[in-house]
Amino acid sequence: MIAPDAHNPAGPVRVFTEEQSWDALRSERLGRLVTSVGGRIDVVPVNYLADSGRLLFRTAEGTKLVELSIENRVVFEVDHINPGVSGWSVVVHGTARTLSSSAEIAEAEALDLVSWVPTTKYNIVEIVPTEISGRELMFGDKPDA
Repeated sequence: MIAPDAHNPAGPVRVFTEEQSWDALRSERLGRLVTSVGGRIDVVPVNYLADSGRLLFRTAEGTKLVELSIENRVVFEVDHINPGVSGWSVVVHGTARTLSSSAEIAEAEALDLVSWVPTTKYNIVEIVPTEISGRELMFGDKPDA
């Protein structure tokens, strides 16, 4: 961790606890899904919902679903910027799967999981974290030497 300075005695970087990381994830709705298949890494923005220790997003048939069916290990990243003051980032490593049972689909449908893009997206993907980490960065001037 970076040493504290006069403007921020705690230091300019604060590591989140797991609970703080979840709080941050619940406060946002846009993240980036990272997949890797056959040596190719893809990063795509998705709007999501953090609920009950998991992340959920809707998707149509296509590249994301194909990649997730080949390799279900993913990374998901979310950040937030408070201009001129601070920013934070949370990274989730986990496994993804398409919900398939009518009970789990009905449970997800009852949540506020709405696609931002006006297209039909019947598939709901769940990411269950195996590792979660986050940190906050306090912005400011470089300290004097």
